[in-house]
Amino acid sequence: MADVEVVGAGPNGLAAAVVMARAGLSVRVHEAAPTLGGGSRSLELMEEGHLHDFCSAVHPMALASPFFRAFELSRRIGFAVPDVSFAHPLDGGRAGIAYRSMEQTVAGLGADGEAYRRLLQPLSDREQDILAFTLNHVVRVPAKPEAAVRFALAVLDQGLPSWNRRFRTDEAKALVTGVMAHPVGTLPSITGAGAGLVLNLLAHTVGWPIPVGGSQSIANALALDLREHGGEVVTNSRIGTLAEVSDARAVLLDVAPKTFRTMSRGRLPWGYDAALSAFTYGNAACKVDFILSAPVPWTHPDLHRAGTAHLGGTREEIAAGERQVNQGKHPDSPYVLLSQPSSFDPTRAPEGRHTLWTYCHVPRGSTRDMAGAITAQIERFAPGFRDVVVRSHTTTASELEAYNANYVGGDFSSGAVNLRQIVARPVPSLQPWATPIKGVYLCSQSTPPGPGVHGMAGFNAARLALRREFGLPVPVLGV
Repeated sequence: MADVEVVGAGPNGLAAAVVMARAGLSVRVHEAAPTLGGGSRSLELMEEGHLHDFCSAVHPMALASPFFRAFELSRRIGFAVPDVSFAHPLDGGRAGIAYRSMEQTVAGLGADGEAYRRLLQPLSDREQDILAFTLNHVVRVPAKPEAAVRFALAVLDQGLPSWNRRFRTDEAKALVTGVMAHPVGTLPSITGAGAGLVLNLLAHTVGWPIPVGGSQSIANALALDLREHGGEVVTNSRIGTLAEVSDARAVLLDVAPKTFRTMSRGRLPWGYDAALSAFTYGNAACKVDFILSAPVPWTHPDLHRAGTAHLGGTREEIAAGERQVNQGKHPDSPYVLLSQPSSFDPTRAPEGRHTLWTYCHVPRGSTRDMAGAITAQIERFAPGFRDVVVRSHTTTASELEAYNANYVGGDFSSGAVNLRQIVARPVPSLQPWATPIKGVYLCSQSTPPGPGVHGMAGFNAARLALRREFGLPVPVLGV
């Protein structure tokens, strides 16, 4: 019998398991799929030797989150950090470019360069203070109030209908909008601005790194450390009810609230169960992976140096497309998130070939294949793209949920990212990882701080369980 049972071997489940095992407890992790990793799996989707990240691909939080810094992930696996963190092409060969260098970014934005600096520099200068606030629980009083105030003012600047007051050029507006569109939702919005500005500030600090060997490398590093400290990962092990893990002193669930309610089989108090049932899921993604015979033929030369690109045209076009998704429609001109990791990590494809990772936003539960719309959007800014496509593979929103039950309806955030669910994720509580069932904790991205490969939901849940169930402090996590 294990002291701790963890259900789900995604980044948060594995992070929780590592913390518990390093505290000297016996830990067993159950994963329903044949392989561990959850949102950080990599696999050969179409042809041997061509490695595709199935969900997440680019990982600023892997270098920045307090958990991964303590775990010293950058000493365990390799990262390629492009000197262009992200870019946003526009018609006519124009583009907004977010270089690692703030000075270069400011120079490239011309008339809006200093306005961009005034927005982002105060945030980048306070990176760890802002992450300490945003990656824990926003209900708590921040340790560094000045950083929180600076961040709040920036969020209001870009999260309200007055968001156009700061910038004059399409390049600057589109550059900031592309990163704020990562969470699926209407724009402008407070939550979109908050999530986007955190990612944006990291572009000028740790950058937007690509893990060598695929996102799977992150999960593998966590699993290796777990095993080195006596823990166990059991794949093809689907846990249907809490009764199956009831012998453990602590159970940590890297699952969505919908799954937790099913697993609980009537054991939840009415009020808590009602709050979970009110938890809402957001819209979704359709993912399309490509094998290419050559790099994407971008019109703007600096797009070749970018680890990530945001496509969709101007700020107004992206907002219009996101509005269509929110109305339950498939956008005429979708917002596309794109990365070509093989340009920075040669392990992803044979010589002369490339792998391309893309997705666009679609209504929750969609079964539509958006490969044609994504291809057209890339072709718009990279004429001749169709000529270098060797093969493609589509995963619709409904297929995303089949792949990972946490992605309800294809919602890769495991819950809508809105103001209510920033404060109450998944329920209103100062300790949202705890549940009313003794020894049972939620540690998925349906808990604070929400979506992303940062390990913080797992870390926060494990820290709480260590104290409450075992009276133990958080162990040292480094190499």
